[in-house]
Amino acid sequence: MKISLKNLMAILFVFGVMAISARQASAQGAQDFVLVNKTGVEIYALYVTPHNADDWGDDILGVDTLLSDESADITFSRKERAKLWDLRIEDEEGNFIEWERLNLLEISQVTLYYKNGKATAIVE
Repeated sequence: MKISLKNLMAILFVFGVMAISARQASAQGAQDFVLVNKTGVEIYALYVTPHNADDWGDDILGVDTLLSDESADITFSRKERAKLWDLRIEDEEGNFIEWERLNLLEISQVTLYYKNGKATAIVE
């Protein structure tokens, strides 16, 4: 079977695209999710830590904040293996709300709400 240079280039291009896609997918953690703030307040600190951890670790927002009606992509190292995670948000005054035992291997989006003094989260 004779392959023309044009066909060979097309085949190599397709394999190259497939390799790049596979590399990008493998660089993402299985726990990656989108956090949507529907609380009505600005989030000043966000902590996401494995459920069995002894402390919250660093604020993953850093110097940024998450306004109400905004979302943030939360990404993990592909080496991360924990299944259950806890999430904590804080407002400007340090008031906080926590959610525990979120199975981030099965969740792609967490939408946070706060209404009538009650905090809820809807996971998808």
